[in-house]
Amino acid sequence: MLNALVTNLAAEETPNPLIPAWYDIIWSGLWFLVILVVVWKVALPKLTAMLDERSAAIEGNIAKADEAQKQAEAALEEYTRQLAEARTEAGEIREAAREDGKKIVAEAKETAAAEAARITATAHTQIEAERQTALVSLRSEVGSLAIDLAGGVVGETLSDDARATAVVDRFLADLEASEKAAQ
Repeated sequence: MLNALVTNLAAEETPNPLIPAWYDIIWSGLWFLVILVVVWKVALPKLTAMLDERSAAIEGNIAKADEAQKQAEAALEEYTRQLAEARTEAGEIREAAREDGKKIVAEAKETAAAEAARITATAHTQIEAERQTALVSLRSEVGSLAIDLAGGVVGETLSDDARATAVVDRFLADLEASEKAAQ
């Protein structure tokens, strides 16, 4: 029976399921053309206009971005130039400050040296004045002592001041001469 069924089916001509019927092809073709005309006349111009607008906007944005980049590069160059000028100016200020510092130190040293020389000269003058005062005082005291001692040795008082002073001066001069000869 199975054999008979297979032969019966083989005897009848069956249409190919992959190939549609002729009326389906005509109606499908007609609707395809209607849709194609609608898309071609309505949707495609709107799509083209929208794409043109987007393209113009993108090109405008690219131009704006290029301009912004140029401005940024110009600003960077200006910043770099100003930074270089500031560094140069700072270096000049530092050098000027160093020079001023050296001048101030040199002036301070000169002032200190002059002050030290003045103080030293004043001290030498004062020491010499005190030395002279001490010598005069010492001469008068040594003279008085020498006269008293001489009077005690001789047994007389030396009352003549001029003679006593001459004797004391001669004695001190002899004493100074012997000191210088010993050195």
